[in-house]
Amino acid sequence: MRKISYRFVYNRKKSLNDRGTALVQVEAYLNKKKVYFSTHVYLRPEQWDVKRKIIKEHPNQDALNGMLNEFIIELEKKELSLWRQGKTITLSLIKEEFKSNTDASFLGFARKEIMSSQLKDSTKRNHLTTISLLQSFKPTIEFEDLTYNFVTDFEKFLYDSDYQTNTVAKHMKHLKSFVNAAINKGYIDPNNYAFRRYKIKMKEGKHVFLLPEEMKKLEEVSLIGRNSCLEHTLDAFLFCCYTGLRYSDFVSLNEKNIVKMDGKLWLIFDSVKTGAEVKLPLSLLFEGKALTLLQKYQGKWSSFFSIKNNSSVNKELIRIGKLARINKHFSFHSARHTNATLLIYKGANITTVQKLLGHKNLATTQIYGEVMGSTIVRDLKKCQKR
Repeated sequence: MRKISYRFVYNRKKSLNDRGTALVQVEAYLNKKKVYFSTHVYLRPEQWDVKRKIIKEHPNQDALNGMLNEFIIELEKKELSLWRQGKTITLSLIKEEFKSNTDASFLGFARKEIMSSQLKDSTKRNHLTTISLLQSFKPTIEFEDLTYNFVTDFEKFLYDSDYQTNTVAKHMKHLKSFVNAAINKGYIDPNNYAFRRYKIKMKEGKHVFLLPEEMKKLEEVSLIGRNSCLEHTLDAFLFCCYTGLRYSDFVSLNEKNIVKMDGKLWLIFDSVKTGAEVKLPLSLLFEGKALTLLQKYQGKWSSFFSIKNNSSVNKELIRIGKLARINKHFSFHSARHTNATLLIYKGANITTVQKLLGHKNLATTQIYGEVMGSTIVRDLKKCQKR
């Protein structure tokens, strides 16, 4: 038989949408004719490697590249299945058959739900991370596999992979949303609901932040040899400690967000979470240390702002913390808590910190007004000396 050839095509219509992104499609070619399949993956131009036809400089590039490759594999499987049935292979037949069978597996269904949803890009990345973890746990998942035992086994897999309680809870919530969607669309019998007897476990969240002396340890830690691969993650974390950025905001930055005003560099962006505009005078925050990091990556800012997915970064921070001899479990979001707490401790007005963090509510910022226990002792000792 004459086989269909497949390849990825980015921005076929040569036009970006309002978000500055364009669609990745799969082009199927046979007998001088072409048809196109939507992958539901939208990228900025700099995130597509034109020569290699893969995603680059994207915080979730591994999961998305895996998803794209599986898309073509599924097309080829469908083509082979039709050939074995003795059917004449045509592009229209493949398109019709693929359309009706796209959701044949649970993971395929879940990916399609994510990519076709109206969720923010940062939220899609979080959900895709859950998909990657599910695939690591069980490469092929059918709808009938979704049982109570599957759910509890996946939970154990996450704990065995050193994820903390609330991170496990996040991924279990994502899995639950995928299962609910599958039930609503008739892929799973409601009587077989896997989450009926399962309760998602959460711990009350604590604002973990780093003390000045712990920040100093991170700034001075030596990452050489096999640990040199952690340098990018450390620099990104420190940058967010100095600026108060969330992970989602950091990975959404590009060169256009660094603006010179009155001879000084400012970081100006719209918060992914709230949509509020945030303006940060980089030279005035923590002695301009964020500027020093930008200078280190001069000409490579896009690469600097493209780090691994949140889960991978948090695992690397655990390694970095041990190397720096910091006896505290902290995550990437701890950078934001550190920024706010240290600014308030240094005397910054609470409303100023509110604007720097992009909080809409002052009450949200006031949480950071709790003074660090270790600094209370230090301040009282200073008073005794006077």
